[in-house]
Amino acid sequence: MIEKLKGTGVALVSPMHEDLSIDFDGLSKLIDHVIDGGVDYLVLLGTTGESPTISWQEKLAMLDFCIDKIQKSVPLVFGLGGNNTSDLVGKLDELKNREIDAILSASPYYNKPPQEGIFKHYSTLADKSRFPIIVYNVPHRTASNVLAETTLKLSQHPNIIGIKEASRDLDQCRTIANSKPEDFLLISGDDVLTFAILSLGGEGVISVLANAYPEKFVEMVKTTLSKDFVKGEKLNDLLKPLYELCVKEGSPSSVKAALASLSICSTDVRLPLIHATANLVEEFESISI
Repeated sequence: MIEKLKGTGVALVSPMHEDLSIDFDGLSKLIDHVIDGGVDYLVLLGTTGESPTISWQEKLAMLDFCIDKIQKSVPLVFGLGGNNTSDLVGKLDELKNREIDAILSASPYYNKPPQEGIFKHYSTLADKSRFPIIVYNVPHRTASNVLAETTLKLSQHPNIIGIKEASRDLDQCRTIANSKPEDFLLISGDDVLTFAILSLGGEGVISVLANAYPEKFVEMVKTTLSKDFVKGEKLNDLLKPLYELCVKEGSPSSVKAALASLSICSTDVRLPLIHATANLVEEFESISI
């Protein structure tokens, strides 16, 4: 399983119609686009997939659609995070018969647990889950950081296989890279820092940008993982204008503008997010890399 989740994962957006129902045709086009672009695996219903505003029944429908669509052609990771441990355990039980390769679970938000609470939260999920767990550390969204010491402690659990690191703290990433077991993945959770994290010893990324520009991003990741850091840095420099545009009007609104410029899906998002401006779509249409 570890080898299957190295390289480039893509945090899929959730395409929507104008009435804000799920656009399954758009989702199908997106999946074809990223797989044809060379991504190594898919991540469904993370934050980029607008998971906070999609109902559980909609999530199950999207999951079943993706499973049927990809037919095990690439690994599938499912986003399941929250701040109610027992509720997540119940949802894991509902998922147990579905063909999922791993669970990506964001650290508990809002209630700001101490490090021991975070450790026990993930340990409980890992004990109860038939799927391996990837920790997702994103302090600017959750208001609490999973410290490197906690990550390394969690890395000893046989059913916790990695961390998606979006702390924006390269010293923390370096500590994890230098001390983690070989069978524990350090995954970048921030496109703009991916080159740096891979250079420190990370094994891959779960990318937003790869929704729209998978080939270019995959090339940079593969080159850097092959330890050709000079060429990897040059490729990364070429992507910098896209990194900036993909956060210009928030996420996932900005990357949906990129996808709209490619006629893959609309810019529609559910409140409290708002859709990207026509100007941003035009910026993506005019850019060349």
